[in-house]
Amino acid sequence: MSASPQDSNKKSMDKPIKVSLIEDDDWIRDNLAAQIGKREGFACARCYSSGEQALSEILKDVPDVLLVDINLPKMNGIECVRKLKSLIPDVLILMLTAYEDSDKIFKSLVAGASGYLLKRTPQDEILQAIADVYGGNSPMTGHIARKVVQYFNARGVKENEIEKLSNREREVLDRLAEGAPYKEIADNLSLSIDTVRMHIKGIYSKLHVHSRGEAVAKYLLK
Repeated sequence: MSASPQDSNKKSMDKPIKVSLIEDDDWIRDNLAAQIGKREGFACARCYSSGEQALSEILKDVPDVLLVDINLPKMNGIECVRKLKSLIPDVLILMLTAYEDSDKIFKSLVAGASGYLLKRTPQDEILQAIADVYGGNSPMTGHIARKVVQYFNARGVKENEIEKLSNREREVLDRLAEGAPYKEIADNLSLSIDTVRMHIKGIYSKLHVHSRGEAVAKYLLK
């Protein structure tokens, strides 16, 4: 079951989900920022009009979730995601796209994004997706997820990478593969959410990946 904005509000009563935007369209950027900023449980941290601006300034105010336009000018959204995940590995990224371009979305997920949203998505659903990804889900359609798995299948999976995982990390990854959000994993394994995040960070490091989708793909292909 996916997390709701209300669930995330309860989880983050004293700490709203901090969201930043990278979008070159002034109207879309300002409108989204206004909607995020006025909704309880969410806070709009910073807005950037380009990937270059974000990369130079984002460390001043690191968000929990980052919305990135897939078709940014100059440095495109895919390259921006790759550099952002290198700079801030823990940041959660949702791509914003006008059309469901499977190839670009797939490349974004491989670069480290956790999911994507169509720009025409109703604002309540955008907020729901932000809450979902913050709760540990990865908003994406089945055929996009299959493309990620096929990509890693073509690359091949090193069995010894999986063997590096501790028993607890495997338990966490088992539940990630089942689609469980972080809170559910924490409750199921009698852990705090911070401990779950610590284990996931270790999983990413040992599997040499940057997102839930990549980690699950490698695990399913072991």
